[in-house]
Amino acid sequence: MIGNAFKIIQYLYNQSKDKLFVIKEYKKKRNNKQNSRYWKLLSELSLKTKIGIEELHFDMLKNYSQRYELLSPVPDIRGIEYYEKKSKIRRDDGKEYYVFHVYTPSHELRTDEFAVLLNGLIQECEQQGIDTRSPEEIERDSKLYEVI
Repeated sequence: MIGNAFKIIQYLYNQSKDKLFVIKEYKKKRNNKQNSRYWKLLSELSLKTKIGIEELHFDMLKNYSQRYELLSPVPDIRGIEYYEKKSKIRRDDGKEYYVFHVYTPSHELRTDEFAVLLNGLIQECEQQGIDTRSPEEIERDSKLYEVI
């Protein structure tokens, strides 16, 4: 359910008192236009650099996505797609923990967060001499040079 606080309170008031609910702020996810442009440019960068698209995608997430740290008593974590094991620490209580950097997958990024990822990819493509203009920009530029 998506709604303002008043609407959600009314909804919850009418629910069974035995149910548990999770409430989080709604944030708009990245849009299809951004996503299409990202994967098109990533494919072109992959062809140019001869680096696999998944490896490049992970590099982009590491460089331009949201990141957080996770401590785990076990050396592997399940259910998380993009992460790196960084180090092992011993806390004051003597217990050892592994430190992981966890990167937010692109499909979970908000529009503004995805824009940072896309802009980072655009910079990387420009460094490789790849045309990064959107289809709209290409069309607009071609009209500037049309012969009347």
